[in-house]
Amino acid sequence: MMKRIVSILILTLTIATTALAQGSGGSRTRFATDMYQAKHEMIIEELGLTQTQQRQFMPLYEQMEREIYQVNRNARALANEVEKKKNPTDKDYEAAASALSRTRIQEGEIEAKYFEKFSKILSKKQLFQLKQAEMKFTREMLSKKKKK
Repeated sequence: MMKRIVSILILTLTIATTALAQGSGGSRTRFATDMYQAKHEMIIEELGLTQTQQRQFMPLYEQMEREIYQVNRNARALANEVEKKKNPTDKDYEAAASALSRTRIQEGEIEAKYFEKFSKILSKKQLFQLKQAEMKFTREMLSKKKKK
């Protein structure tokens, strides 16, 4: 259950930060802006990024977030189509379930691709700290959610 909550929260954070990174054209909500800034500020602080590292790393990190967002968006769109159908077929259900299941694999592939790019900018310790900072941010967001 906790993994599911964390996955949903990460997806929500990814959507919010990705929408901002893409400059969605619409008005940005205060929540999305705050999430975007807080997550990136935490990463910068936790990793102790220099100005040079920030300029090199953050655009790549945002690009990775956009790619992950797109994978999830495509799978959700397919699932939504199936939900809206009056009489979905087994093939429809199978396609949607498969797309949703593959998202984790695709996210992992995207992260692996960017890990290689990040390793040219960040130290080994900072690469480790990146995952720690992401988890810390998620924990803090869950903690704030529980307090409400």
